[in-house]
Amino acid sequence: MGALNEFIDQHFDRFVEELIELLRIPSISADPAYKEDVRRTAIAIEAGIKKIGFSQVEVHETAGHPIVFAQEHVDDKLPTVLVYGHYDVQPPDPLELWNSPPFEPVIQKTKIHPDGAIFARGACDDKGQMYMHIKALEAMLATTGLPCNVKLLIEGEEEVGSDHLEGFIAANKELLACDVVLVSDTSMIANDVPSITCGLRGLSYVEVEVTGPNRDLHSGVYGGAVANPINILAEMISSLRDENNYITIPGFYDDVDEVSEDDRARIGEIPFSLEAYQDDLKIGAAEGEAGYSTLERASIRPTLDVNGIWGGYTGEGAKTVLPSKAYAKISMRLVPHQDPDAITKLFTDHFQSIAPESVTVSVKPHHGGKPAVTPTDSIEYRAAEMAMEEAFEKKPLPARGGGSIPIVSLFEDLLNVKTVLMGFGLDSDDIHSPNEHFGLFNFEKGIRTIPLFHQHYASLKKAT
Repeated sequence: MGALNEFIDQHFDRFVEELIELLRIPSISADPAYKEDVRRTAIAIEAGIKKIGFSQVEVHETAGHPIVFAQEHVDDKLPTVLVYGHYDVQPPDPLELWNSPPFEPVIQKTKIHPDGAIFARGACDDKGQMYMHIKALEAMLATTGLPCNVKLLIEGEEEVGSDHLEGFIAANKELLACDVVLVSDTSMIANDVPSITCGLRGLSYVEVEVTGPNRDLHSGVYGGAVANPINILAEMISSLRDENNYITIPGFYDDVDEVSEDDRARIGEIPFSLEAYQDDLKIGAAEGEAGYSTLERASIRPTLDVNGIWGGYTGEGAKTVLPSKAYAKISMRLVPHQDPDAITKLFTDHFQSIAPESVTVSVKPHHGGKPAVTPTDSIEYRAAEMAMEEAFEKKPLPARGGGSIPIVSLFEDLLNVKTVLMGFGLDSDDIHSPNEHFGLFNFEKGIRTIPLFHQHYASLKKAT
C-alpha cells in the first residue's frame, strides 16, 4: 500500500480543496428553492467520478432529486462492493448561530481537531464522508488498482427520507446487485477510539396539527373561555412521557428488543465521560429513561422528541392573540423490532384519543425507516474491523448508533445484502446543527482506511 499512501500524501491538499468546492453548493433537499443547487451538486459529483476514471457514470432522474450511479467492473470472479452516500444536506437554520456562513467553508483548529476541521453544512453529513470514497477510489485506480468490483449509489434525498430511492432500487436490482453495501454516514467514538457502527435506530416522523376556534381571537375578549390550541398541544405532548421518561403510548414497547446483559456490559466498556459530555453540551445534567445509562439511552432504547413547535404570533413585539392552530413535528427513534408504520399508527390513534372535545387533531406522517443490526461475526464486519485496526493501529469497538439510515433495511429487503457502517465522523461534529464540521484527520483517515476494506474484503471472500 506504499504507492497508494504516497499518492494520498501528494494529493491530499487537492482533495480538501475539491471537497470545499462541493460544500459551497447549498444542496438543501428539503427546500424547493434549492432544487437547482441540488441538481448542480449531482452534476458536480458525476463529473468528479468520471474524472477519476470510472467507465460508467450516470445521473438518473427521479420524481424528486437525481441519483448518481457509477460502476467499475474489474472481474466476474471478484466480489462487488456497493458504496452508498448522499449529497443533500440539512437546512442550515438558525443562521445566526453559525460562526461562519454555512456554505462558505473555512478550516479552523479546535480542541478535538488540532489539525483543523472544515466548517460547513454537509462537511460531515454526508458530503465529506461520501467524498472520502471517491478520493480513495481515485487513489486505488491510480496505483494499486481495484481489488473488488465497485458500484457507487449517491442520492440527493436522504435528509428528507429517501422517498424515491426504494422505487429506484426495486426497478434496478440487477444494476445494483452486489455482495455488500459500504456506508460512511456514521461516527466513531473518538479519534483515538475507533469504532464500527453495528446497529442503527429506526424512525417514525410525524407532524401534528391542533385546531381550536375558526380564526385567531383577541386573548382579552376570548381568553379563559375558548381553548387555546398551543396550551392544549403542550399538555398533550407533555403527557407522552411519564416521570421516568417512559413513553406512555399504549403498545409502544411491545416489540422492543431487550438487549442482553452481555451486550449492555460491552456498551459499558466504551470510554465515556459523563462530565465531559455535559460540559461539551453546556448542560447541567443528562436525562432520559430511568434504568439506563446515557450511552444506552442514545442507542439501544426508543425515544420520542419534539423537533419543532409553533403557532400564534412569533414576530417582534407583542400581539395578544389566541391562535386558531398550533403545530409540532415529532420524531420517534425506534429499536429492533419496532416497525415504523405500526408505531406511526399507534402514535396517531393515541394522540387523537387524548385530545379534548374543544379542539380537533390531525396527524400527518412524514418519512420513517426500520432499525437495523449488522452481525459482528460476518465477513463484511470482519473486513471493516481489519481495515480500521490496520489504519488506526487499534482494534475498533462495535457500537450501536442512535441515528437512523432507513436505506440500510431497504438494501437488505430489496438486494438481500448486509451493510457495513464504517463512519469517520464524531458525535461532536455538530451534524444537523450550526457549525457542522469534519476533521481533516478524519477525512484523511477515511481515505486511507477505505482501500484497506476493499483489500481485506476481497481476501476474505476469496478464502470462503
